[in-house]
Amino acid sequence: MTAARLSQAAWLRDTPLARLLGVLHRDGEEARIVGGAVRNELLSEAVREFDVATTAVPDEVVRRVTAAGFKAVPTGIDHGTVTVVIDGHPFEVTSLREDVETFGRHAKVRFGRDWKADAERRDFTMNALSVGADGTVHDYVGGLADLEARRVRFIGDPAKRIAEDYLRILRFFRFHAAHGHGAPDPDGLHACIAARAGLDRLSRERVRMELLKLLAAPHAVPTLAVMSESGLLIPFLGGVPDLAGFSNMRKVEAAAGVAPDPVHRLGALGVRIAEDAERLWQRLRLSNMEHERLASMGEGWWRIAPDGDKAARALLYRLGPERYADRVLIAWARAWPEGAADEHWRALAALPARWNAPAFPLKAADFIARGVPKGPALGAAMHEAEEAWIAADFPGDQAAILAIANAAAAEVRPM
Repeated sequence: MTAARLSQAAWLRDTPLARLLGVLHRDGEEARIVGGAVRNELLSEAVREFDVATTAVPDEVVRRVTAAGFKAVPTGIDHGTVTVVIDGHPFEVTSLREDVETFGRHAKVRFGRDWKADAERRDFTMNALSVGADGTVHDYVGGLADLEARRVRFIGDPAKRIAEDYLRILRFFRFHAAHGHGAPDPDGLHACIAARAGLDRLSRERVRMELLKLLAAPHAVPTLAVMSESGLLIPFLGGVPDLAGFSNMRKVEAAAGVAPDPVHRLGALGVRIAEDAERLWQRLRLSNMEHERLASMGEGWWRIAPDGDKAARALLYRLGPERYADRVLIAWARAWPEGAADEHWRALAALPARWNAPAFPLKAADFIARGVPKGPALGAAMHEAEEAWIAADFPGDQAAILAIANAAAAEVRPM
């Protein structure tokens, strides 16, 4: 075992996490922060959540935190996990354990006190690091060396680790895209390819979660290229990936000054027409909102060109700001590199920040007053007037609006 120190980490001093460690790390029991928080702190990356491991069994965890005035929620108590809420901050606390039988997410476990055994049951060496309340980092599986080399490596036999949960194939690539440098670990890559048939056993919801995280990772482009070459990407997408489009979307997001968005990137990777969005919806069990965004991205993006604001304003009015941005960005990505430095594309993408679409100024009563009867004729008149108002570039003066209303009413009014 090697050791390092994280004693300067702010979250170890005078925080809800420090108070939790103080309750658990005493009277014969030990508690440490484990996993992603340790990895990210050592890499100087953002730490968003903290997981705690302890030698105390779940009932003792509940007893201690409740006595300290914290809230205990038995979110996964059969597997040793209790969520502890302190001042609104949730922390997952898991008792040290060994997997007696492993079959995906439904492993049988027994609790123990062996930190090395607990580390060895995890997936990758960089995720098996733990840090105590004094800032000492404990490494039982070579995680520090792999972290320094930016190498994502399975703990022990990669084939065995994957057979325990086939989602680890996707996690291998996701962590490489997030934290790895260079080519993926060859032993891990070979094991992933050999075990790819096991991907069919995974729930679509779990695949969706990992894939969207992978798409947002800093080194997603070369990682997706390796997955594609290895035959590990098409099974998720159900079609040939557009790797160039995905790479361009990353550049477009940066050029437009928008945050990385996995839905933008999924659209660039796998949606050319609306039917592609339907396929991804089914294969990945996307949310309705994600599906609607992808379907909109696949609808008519090829008609968008940076040739002035009038057509763009009409599109923004019809789609709303979010759908408009989605469609413009995918059109821009597919115009890259010709449109790379084109200020017209930038202006097109920035239109929602410069212009708020007005509300249609005419109501049903305006047409009834002009002799249009209720029913289909009224709907047709309103539609005709709205289309004319859009085509006129949203005039706001009363004379133009009245002229549009009169013309539409005359078009559908009974003779």
